[in-house]
Amino acid sequence: MDVMRKWVQVIFFFMTNGYLNFPVTKAIYKGPLKVVCSPGLNCYSCPAATTYCPIGALQQLWAGIRMSIETGQFFIGFYVIGTMGIIGGFVGRMVCGWVCPFGLFQELLHKIPSTKFNIWPLLRYLKYGLLLFMVILLPLFAIDEFGTGEPWFCKYFCPAGTLEAGIPMIILQPALRINLNWVFALKVTILVFFIVWAIFASRPFCRTACPLGAFYALFSKVKLVKLSLDQDRCNHCNACHEVCPMGVHFNKSPDDMECISCMSCSNVCKANAIRIEIGGLPISGNPKTSKPKLI
Repeated sequence: MDVMRKWVQVIFFFMTNGYLNFPVTKAIYKGPLKVVCSPGLNCYSCPAATTYCPIGALQQLWAGIRMSIETGQFFIGFYVIGTMGIIGGFVGRMVCGWVCPFGLFQELLHKIPSTKFNIWPLLRYLKYGLLLFMVILLPLFAIDEFGTGEPWFCKYFCPAGTLEAGIPMIILQPALRINLNWVFALKVTILVFFIVWAIFASRPFCRTACPLGAFYALFSKVKLVKLSLDQDRCNHCNACHEVCPMGVHFNKSPDDMECISCMSCSNVCKANAIRIEIGGLPISGNPKTSKPKLI
């Protein structure tokens, strides 16, 4: 299953970053596919990106909503919120484990041989603060003289944007280097911090700072596609604790908001107690045959 997941991650990476003519054009793709919302964190300004980032679009929505209302333009687009809601309602944070390119990048970094450390569990709540303040409140209320806000998370924090767009664009267009300032230095520092952290700890950005992951996590209890635990089969061997890249103890909290449905726990569960469900109907495992608990 892990091999299949890696192939899905690679396929989605090239689907959302499939504009391979950027070394020639040295510009951002602005073709018809750019109206498609990427399910994962994928920067609009990446020269290879064929889709737009939902978090960036969400900030742009809040940043311009006040000016739109004040000028009588009430055709405010909620397409991005609707798209994110549909994705969240169907699969939740499964996007993080199967689709997001920055998640794949962190997984590859974590394979570098090193001493591995856990992440303090309370840090998981930081991403909800970033979603609330940097993605929603600041773009909505910290406005300029024209009544518009800024994409605060994209501009001042997002390491995925720095990796996918900031650094490639200054390489492709050297003239942009004259505009580099402390903001770019800050974002490079944040990127380097998470790169180093990802070597020593599993998916640190996903677990502590990704506002898109925080948004999808809100659907953990209502999403249609999810992992479920057969309590009658589970023998509480805790094998699932050791392999989860998000630090979830699945046998104790099967609806944990951190679960990205990567199937790592299911792969090591010898009791066959973990299976995929769609709308409550199991599509993996053998739910008809009960297996006695081991005591």
